[in-house]
Amino acid sequence: MPTDTPESTPVREAEIAFQADMLQRVSRTYSLTIPLLPSELREVVANAYLLCRIADTVEDDPGLDPIRKEILLRGIASAVAGHADSEPLAAKLSTLLSGAASSSERILVENTGRIVRITHAFAPARRRAIEQCLTEMTRGMIEFQRRRNREGLRHMADLDRYCYHVAGVVAKMLTELFCDHSPAVAERREELMRLAPEFGRGLQMTNILRDIWADHARGYCWLPKEPFVARGFDLDEMRTADNGPDFAEGLDDLVAATHRHLRQGLGFALLIPRRELGIRRHLLLTLGMAALTLRRIHRSEEFRAGKDIPQPKRAAPALITAIVLLAHSDPALRRLFDLLLRNVPRS
Repeated sequence: MPTDTPESTPVREAEIAFQADMLQRVSRTYSLTIPLLPSELREVVANAYLLCRIADTVEDDPGLDPIRKEILLRGIASAVAGHADSEPLAAKLSTLLSGAASSSERILVENTGRIVRITHAFAPARRRAIEQCLTEMTRGMIEFQRRRNREGLRHMADLDRYCYHVAGVVAKMLTELFCDHSPAVAERREELMRLAPEFGRGLQMTNILRDIWADHARGYCWLPKEPFVARGFDLDEMRTADNGPDFAEGLDDLVAATHRHLRQGLGFALLIPRRELGIRRHLLLTLGMAALTLRRIHRSEEFRAGKDIPQPKRAAPALITAIVLLAHSDPALRRLFDLLLRNVPRS
């Protein structure tokens, strides 16, 4: 199969401008955090994020059956790896997506070829990191699509494994990109790789908790039954109404587990040398936004009763300012996260 090739400079500049616009359209969080990175990393991290978002859009589409999703997800990984032409894939994705995708997600998916062309112009080490991430991510997505339903996963271990495949591998990819960029980061590669999956798990578990009710409306549930059964609640009975104290206690168990992963993610971020403040700020703001969301989940009685919670928009400017100012100080950052996660249970 043909592969995509790098374009001339004017064309590439247009592709990069398109990529920057799409990032603004599809992600409020990453459109805030990626600009904090060193300039040499912004383009590649934005590209990697958009590729993951394309895969995620396919995974989440309720109008696609698991077999069709498997075909499309394998196609995405193959195109990123250069084993297939991305343009026919983009056309197929555009045709098959249901109306559940947002207009911005649809535009992104329709332009998969443009995003992949940017990927294929990167240096080999960066391209290899992205390829490995998409291969492992889509493999995990395919596995879990075969058992996705309204009744949820069986065990906490299943949730941990799912979060690894869709977010832990992303953190590992970022680690590879950061090590490629900075010899000082590369000196800590082994420690970073050990904690990277925890960073990803914390972010993904926060997203899963935040999206409980939106997923429920689509007929899906990513919650594990295990902590709810221990409290005497059956997820089969979950509804968008007051689910009672047993459900609330099971949810608190998941909030506590998520808190633990976010704290380990903080350890990951603090391993980045102080001289690499841009990378630190990117990771810390991403974690900080997740911490704010988790706190709102824990505190909101309306959320427990089946109502979505909005993104913490007004808090973002203050959080950005705090992290920009404190990124060089580990003790100050630990105190900041103590404040953000105050009174949130932790396992």
